[in-house]
Amino acid sequence: MTNRTAPPLSGTQWKIAADGQEAVVVEVGGGLRAYRAGGVDYLDGYAEDELPPGSSGQVLAPWPSRIRDGRYSFGGETYQLPLTEPAKHNAIHGLVAWQRWRLVEQTESSVLIECELPAQVGYPWQLTLRTRYSLGPDGLRVDHEVTNIGVAAAPFGLAAHPYFRLPGTPVDDLTLTVPARSRVLFDARLLPIGAAKVAGGDHDFTAPRRIGAQVLDNAFGDVDHDADGTSSVRIAGGGRTLRVWAGEQFKWWVVFTSDTLHGDRNRRAVAIEPQTCPPDAFRSGHDVIVIEPGDTWSASWGVQVALDA
Repeated sequence: MTNRTAPPLSGTQWKIAADGQEAVVVEVGGGLRAYRAGGVDYLDGYAEDELPPGSSGQVLAPWPSRIRDGRYSFGGETYQLPLTEPAKHNAIHGLVAWQRWRLVEQTESSVLIECELPAQVGYPWQLTLRTRYSLGPDGLRVDHEVTNIGVAAAPFGLAAHPYFRLPGTPVDDLTLTVPARSRVLFDARLLPIGAAKVAGGDHDFTAPRRIGAQVLDNAFGDVDHDADGTSSVRIAGGGRTLRVWAGEQFKWWVVFTSDTLHGDRNRRAVAIEPQTCPPDAFRSGHDVIVIEPGDTWSASWGVQVALDA
């Protein structure tokens, strides 16, 4: 019998550093496992030999969030996906979160990784996904690039799923800002049943507001973009402000106060998720991206941390 050392559950660890920051990107899922700046951990990540709890740091593609019953139609055909959230009878968070990504290139401050997504039952399209993580004076930047290498147009959506913490500040004491005018209304399966304006209500975070005891697991839409086309969600507390920004391709934000996570992760961090489309988009068609054969789609998001003056 040959003795061997098992690789970590998250696979190869690619570490990058620059401008007082460090980040760790993992092979399994191609996600972000750690991010720190000035020696402070801002990402509520996980150990290298641990499965990412609550989809922590994962890339969610070719769809984010949930598809009701895993069933949808596109191009006149109906498709059935595996039910990866069986308790709610949904297909959740796409197909690449447990794929092994390969290294394309790495420098001290950046890493470019790639995943080949084969055609399969429920999603018979072939994609090449590339993600570059880079650190610089403006913080962490993540660039996604997706190419349709097949012969037919492919429906597509993408999100990132990082959880953030500010040292010494509980979730209740964080001040949250979300530049969105509406929110999705969910049923018990966390699937859309409508939408509502947020103005003046409990979910209106267009101006900075303390989270308090409020439980959030919301998709926000009608996003206000800045002059450069980006939008930003912010949390602040303890003399720090963390900004997650996203390019105009990300038309939705999901904010989740991690109340359904178990143990010491319960309500310990806030997931701030830039999304290109809302939940159940493959069924509704709302903001679904269509990538033509041979075409490449791209989008970017990032993180900046500032100390209050």
